[in-house]
Amino acid sequence: MSLKNVRLEVMQFLEKKIDSFVEEFLIPVEKIWQPTDLLPNSQNEKFFDEVTELREIAKELPYDFWVVLVGDTITEEALPTYESWLTQVEGVDQENGGNGWSKWIRQWTGEENRHGDTLNKYLYLSGRVNMREVEMTTQHLINDGFDIGTSNDPYKNFVYTSFQELATYISHNRVAQMAKKFGDNKLSKMCRLIAGDEMRHHQAYSTFVNKIFEVDPSEMMLAFQHMMKHKITMPAHFLRESGQKISTAFEQFSDAAQRIGVYTANDYVDIMQKLIDKWQIDKITNLTDDAEKARDFLMKLPARMARVSERLVIPETGHVFKWVQPALVK
Repeated sequence: MSLKNVRLEVMQFLEKKIDSFVEEFLIPVEKIWQPTDLLPNSQNEKFFDEVTELREIAKELPYDFWVVLVGDTITEEALPTYESWLTQVEGVDQENGGNGWSKWIRQWTGEENRHGDTLNKYLYLSGRVNMREVEMTTQHLINDGFDIGTSNDPYKNFVYTSFQELATYISHNRVAQMAKKFGDNKLSKMCRLIAGDEMRHHQAYSTFVNKIFEVDPSEMMLAFQHMMKHKITMPAHFLRESGQKISTAFEQFSDAAQRIGVYTANDYVDIMQKLIDKWQIDKITNLTDDAEKARDFLMKLPARMARVSERLVIPETGHVFKWVQPALVK
């Protein structure tokens, strides 16, 4: 049987449990928070007073913080790209109303959609960023698409989402902590709740991987090795500002995140180690020779990557983004 057919069989096996996955890891629409719960309500008579207060508090946030917040927002707003990518994964069927996996993707997308919606409204009300530039970057990111190196392989895609959801949890949670230190409790709460969603999604996708390890350990191990060997391509990797065709915006955004400690090279290594521990890579049995070699590679990789990250030098001053002019922040 071909690898493609085996993967399809495994996806069909897991699909039988999709309703329990939805119940465990996603929250019904009527019970989950919505952006309006966290932002000034335009139907409220105190709306303008609340917006004025929001804008005054926002003045205290530093430049790199705004760059990171805008980059995080744009990443969340490019959701159509991520959904369309996942619908192409082997085992996802969109025909005749869809199957269990298409149901999962739609409901996961529904939860994720609230993140960009919330942060976009906050940016707009803050008056601290050039929204037109932000909007153009978002449109470019959606137009350009991305290639995360997984093709339509569910094993590789679930490794990617397990990693990426944990990375976004870390980023949003750190932004929440920093916002609170600067006295922006509204923004802190927004980012904390977004981070909570990301952690639930990480737990879901990492559970899918665990289940696959139980039924197809060797191929799952090889898929994990492939993704770690080629490194995780972040969703916003192709960020570019208006008027640019080829851009270093993602690297400059990453530098800002490292400077203020929102997401660092050490975090990348820590996530790798957390996944190795979570999936108990050292205890997996019944592996082929190639999968055993893959396991050895994975077990040694965090230490090797940690040594590399120690040598990284981050610029002390950053690029001036069109999204956030320093004059706007003062």
